[in-house]
Amino acid sequence: MKKALVLGAGGFIGSHMVKRLKDEGYWVRAIDLKEPEFSATVADEFFIRDLRNQQAVKDSLILAAPDQAFDEIYQFAADMGGAGFVFTGDHDADIMHNSATINLNVLDSQREINEAHGINKTKLFYSGSACMYPEYNQMDPENPNCEESSAYPANPDSEYGWEKLFSERLFLSYHRNYGFPVAIARYHNIYGPEGTWDGGREKAPAAICRKIAKLSSDGGEIEVWGDGLQTRSFLFIDECIEATRRLMQSSFAEPINIGSEEMVTINQLIAIVSEVSGKDVTRKHKLDAPTGVRGRNSSNDLIRRELGWDYEMSLKQGLEKTYGWINDQVNAADN
Repeated sequence: MKKALVLGAGGFIGSHMVKRLKDEGYWVRAIDLKEPEFSATVADEFFIRDLRNQQAVKDSLILAAPDQAFDEIYQFAADMGGAGFVFTGDHDADIMHNSATINLNVLDSQREINEAHGINKTKLFYSGSACMYPEYNQMDPENPNCEESSAYPANPDSEYGWEKLFSERLFLSYHRNYGFPVAIARYHNIYGPEGTWDGGREKAPAAICRKIAKLSSDGGEIEVWGDGLQTRSFLFIDECIEATRRLMQSSFAEPINIGSEEMVTINQLIAIVSEVSGKDVTRKHKLDAPTGVRGRNSSNDLIRRELGWDYEMSLKQGLEKTYGWINDQVNAADN
């Protein structure tokens, strides 16, 4: 039986990955500062640990027999959130320090295990982000360039993006110098049920679903950050997990986009949720709110060529599932 370690397993993508690995017959150990918020974990072991502490990481990587090692490690643990958390500048130091520290601890602890026991079987997955792409290629909302080859010269628009770029290079360095098998994804706006939907760290689809769910059945006005003309693409969680598993089963070791190419404006995103909800929605634009780059859209040419994967679910289909779930959460919270 294969053994997998999921770091950040109390979060959105990590908790979904635990479910997928268990469905595939893996033995799974899960680590996070918190348990999953919306459903009980199905991991074989779940430990509450702070991965900024190197000893906590070492304890997490060690299995029963001293010479054993995990077959796969999924590194989702990070300090992150939506535009209200990432782009204000108020959390930059914590974002960079906490996430980089976790990645350094994970890689160095695995190196120590490998060297102590003469093994190198553990494949490590790193969940990067499209936020690492240069701002200058994302100024035109109609024609953003997010091909993998466009990453340099580097100029992310946030410290979150800079940390993601640094950690990509960190994993690639351990691959090059220590022979670590690695897989690195650049995720593009993953959304879906059981994702954060309130509290300040939620992403745009969840925030919009929440705002519309809180309107009366007749609809009403919601606040929109920016002019709503900024463009994005959004990938449903199930498709993200499928693409990640295919990446881990491949030998491809360079950063690769995992996202949808169905680019919409934020205003169009609102219109889709309005249609799904059956409510008439008007917009009040908050022009001084943080919004990130003007345009971002996944380029899937590389992943289609290397892995034979492409997204299948339309944004409307994914939002139907997501809005239904968030609407239930809002109703439950109000009762």
